[in-house]
Amino acid sequence: MPTALGPFLVLLLVWAGFGLAVAACAGTGDPWTFFSWRNQTLILAQSAIVAVGACGMVLVVVAGGIDLAAGSMIALCSVVTALVLAHSGCPPLGGFLFALLAVLGVGAACGALSGALIAGLRLAPFIVTLGMLSMARGAAKGAADNQTVNFDHPWLADLMTPTAYHAATDPWWQAPLIVAPGVWIAAGLVAVTWFLMERTVFGRNAAAIGSNPAAARLCGIHVAGHTIAIYAWCGLCLGLAGLLETAKLSQGDPTTASGRELDIIAAVVVGGASLSGGRGSVIAAAVGAVLMVVLRSGGQLLEWNPWVQEILIGVVIIVAVAVDRWRRGRSE
Repeated sequence: MPTALGPFLVLLLVWAGFGLAVAACAGTGDPWTFFSWRNQTLILAQSAIVAVGACGMVLVVVAGGIDLAAGSMIALCSVVTALVLAHSGCPPLGGFLFALLAVLGVGAACGALSGALIAGLRLAPFIVTLGMLSMARGAAKGAADNQTVNFDHPWLADLMTPTAYHAATDPWWQAPLIVAPGVWIAAGLVAVTWFLMERTVFGRNAAAIGSNPAAARLCGIHVAGHTIAIYAWCGLCLGLAGLLETAKLSQGDPTTASGRELDIIAAVVVGGASLSGGRGSVIAAAVGAVLMVVLRSGGQLLEWNPWVQEILIGVVIIVAVAVDRWRRGRSE
């Protein structure tokens, strides 16, 4: 069975269940709001940020690590994007490219620092990234002076805004283009990450490190160097997620993405990655990212309290880890 098939079937079941529940509970409004094409494009746009973060997280988890600083790094890179756009003085395209390079650099640097501390000082990834969580959030608040950062580049919002499609007048082949450009950016990054994990020595070495670091070291793999590179890749992906977050908000917010690391980690784990390392699929993680957003979108349409949604996400993580333990127990 393909790795992504199980998560996809779960996604399909949850998607249909929420849609029918919303239809059954609808009052005077449209009972099929959840199934509307507009809602589907919004779900995909919101999933793009989680999926981009999952592209970095899945490689970290496969290598036997974890990155709890994902949400804070997204916030930091969101502030960096806004500051660059507000003060660059460049034309729109030049300002965007400058901001892109800035957030990729900041994200990769933060990730590489986490990787260096983990590899160089032999510290637990949980402890290092927990510290980075606090440092990145503090840096975001300090850089933004504890307030949102506005900029005069409204076109940036187009990255996360679906385009209207009129079936009666527009050609049928334009229908797929109505999804937000950020969705295509996420899809491209998923493809790049898949190639990195499945078709390169670097990806195979990451899986070997996650399976057995000592054996990987004996096989001649430079574990420390790979660990730094893996966390740097995760930081780079989170930097891109921060740029998309800025596009969604149309401003830089140092308090944004609080708890987003839970959605990203849940997406990776629901996608079948083992928290013990050695196994994971970026395509399945992307499916898991959509599942996380469907859970939140369905909960909002059913008017569930935010705390109910948080409990649901926690249950999903626990169940996914339990299934992983059960699966590994059967294979041993």
